[in-house]
Amino acid sequence: MLADQPLAISDTLLPQTSDLPLSGPVRIRRVDTYVHRAPIARPVLTSFGEMRDRPAVLIRVEDHDGAHGWGEVWCNYPACGAEHRARLLDSVIAPRLIGARYDNVPEATRDLEASVRVLAIQTAEWGPLAQVLAGLDIALWDLSARRANTPLARLLGASGSRISVPAYASGINPEDAAQTIRAFRQAGYGAFKIKVGFGLERDTRALSAARDELSAGERLMIDANQAWNLDTALEMSRVLAEFSPQWLEEPMTADTGLADWHRLAADSPIPIAGGENLRGVEAFSRAMDSGVMQVIQPDMCKWGGVTGCLPVARAIRASGKLYCPHFLGAGIGLMASAQLLAAVGGDGLLEVDSNPNPLRQSLATPFPELDGNGCFTIPQQPGLGVEPDLNASRQWQVAHYHCTGG
Repeated sequence: MLADQPLAISDTLLPQTSDLPLSGPVRIRRVDTYVHRAPIARPVLTSFGEMRDRPAVLIRVEDHDGAHGWGEVWCNYPACGAEHRARLLDSVIAPRLIGARYDNVPEATRDLEASVRVLAIQTAEWGPLAQVLAGLDIALWDLSARRANTPLARLLGASGSRISVPAYASGINPEDAAQTIRAFRQAGYGAFKIKVGFGLERDTRALSAARDELSAGERLMIDANQAWNLDTALEMSRVLAEFSPQWLEEPMTADTGLADWHRLAADSPIPIAGGENLRGVEAFSRAMDSGVMQVIQPDMCKWGGVTGCLPVARAIRASGKLYCPHFLGAGIGLMASAQLLAAVGGDGLLEVDSNPNPLRQSLATPFPELDGNGCFTIPQQPGLGVEPDLNASRQWQVAHYHCTGG
């Protein structure tokens, strides 16, 4: 029965729809993989663990005409995640791409996914392989938009007049919620998301401080990072509703059965959000069709890239739900998320991490600023509109691999 199925996992990964922009032919002669780790003074907190540094895996692809594009692979966890995914890309995926000929980017990404399907089953590593494929797909779309001499958002169908998207400050640690809100308000933000899932007393103390700090018209969201079971989620949703959050993100594990999600959605006074840990067309379809989530948040560096997430984002908007891309990494992934949100349109918000991360700006230059209305400016240069400054970030580079041939 549908209600007994888990929400998160699907065997059908990439959409087979042909309703994607023409990207032009793909023939890659070189793939470079860069691994970075930047130390931070204070860990990034979640209900399931801490990040004690900020990692990033960047991909640079170059075609036979010398054109190039950049992508980013999700690699936050576990602590060795960046190195592992970089080696998967360099040793498994890149050699399959070098020298192959494809008519367009979706054909390339789907073929690469099919080529590692048995390996993924054998190793049970669908997640890391999907993340590597997602980052590579972003790089190929960046290359295609650069070759077309147009911003990626416009290549994907954005209105020529849309040059910014609404943004919110995310990942706010509970201990300094008021201080962080104050700082990011000065930077132009009017919406803020605070981490919860640390116990009733700690959660309510953080949200009380946030409520006292918020000004009229500012918005508050909360993120539990899969911290609770159904009973706890029901209780916490009722308790935390007094703080009037716009949404409650990932209150339960993403593989929780749909029957429990239905129960929570029916009884929670706070709208439910999630999607960063969904993978595959079927999983997102269940999230939309079941009605359990009002805010759906694919992470394009974690699954799908542009090829997967563009059709999903369009479907989210068509279903009447709010599309808000998830992202917590370095600058290339943030730019890709912003470009995709601009292409899809709607009232969704761009997630911008509030925690210190020198890789955010140094690996995406020139880094855009917020405008006076709390909106993130979309670069109008071709492709993603930014370029990593590898010299400025060399102090944090821990590995560089390259694969050539074809």
